Amino acid sequence: MTQDGPKDIFDTHRQSLHRARAHTIRTRDPKADIVSELMAEEIIARLEWVTRDFREALIIGNAPKSLLDALADRDIAATLCDIVPVDGTDPVKLDRWDILPETIGRPDLVISLGILDAVNDLPGLLIQIRRALKPDGLFLGAMLGAGSMSRLKAAMIAADEAKATPHIHPQIDVRAAGNLLSRCGFTMPVTDSDSMRLRYSDMMGLVRDIRAFGGTNALAGALYPVSKSGLIAAFRNFANQADDDGKTAEQLEFIWISGWAPSPDQPKPARRGSATASLADALRKKPE
Repeated sequence: MTQDGPKDIFDTHRQSLHRARAHTIRTRDPKADIVSELMAEEIIARLEWVTRDFREALIIGNAPKSLLDALADRDIAATLCDIVPVDGTDPVKLDRWDILPETIGRPDLVISLGILDAVNDLPGLLIQIRRALKPDGLFLGAMLGAGSMSRLKAAMIAADEAKATPHIHPQIDVRAAGNLLSRCGFTMPVTDSDSMRLRYSDMMGLVRDIRAFGGTNALAGALYPVSKSGLIAAFRNFANQADDDGKTAEQLEFIWISGWAPSPDQPKPARRGSATASLADALRKKPE
């Protein structure tokens, strides 16, 4: 961010601290980050739909072992890229998400899990990803979208009592994500979403999952700690939203995005006005 540029939405130092804690949690228990595991499972499935072979992948953000194993099974060399030191072969340490160094090379596959909704300059990052990809390279991304964690949001409103303060950052919706891919120069962009519910005995279980995911509040600006009475109110509100079995179902909205780096070999849309029949004629045509 330049001095005259827009202010950052997220505090990159706080993000680094949260990512470091998440990395420690995942090192102790590789299965602790259930949200990233769910994202990786779907990304792996989508990668199986692609018939072409990839050789070099860049993973920006969370990199569950299941994803790394799936890439290794396809003989795809993976480079990990994060704002905290990570394990792996020649990992790339970033100062911030939206500035990719030249050391990332020219991968033919870029995957990003769980961080795209928390990037200060998301269009800038997507443009850099598109430029870094080899021609006809593929970008696959997953993030939490608008509508996620409504139960937690309600609980935190209860915690704030008389004064509302931000605890969860705004999130993008699927239509905006699709428009963004097109604006950033990707060809054949595809975006879709689906919902999943995770059920918790208490709010602390959800908090643990958020910490393992690295999704703790990193909004820039002053922090307003929740008081003891506010915390009690939040836990009570979360519990009051429980089902008959005593567990509260929290909804996550997953957004999946994909796009290709431009290449002369890619199929081109038909030239405007080149059709030999009108839509009206097609609609009037009776089946034989």
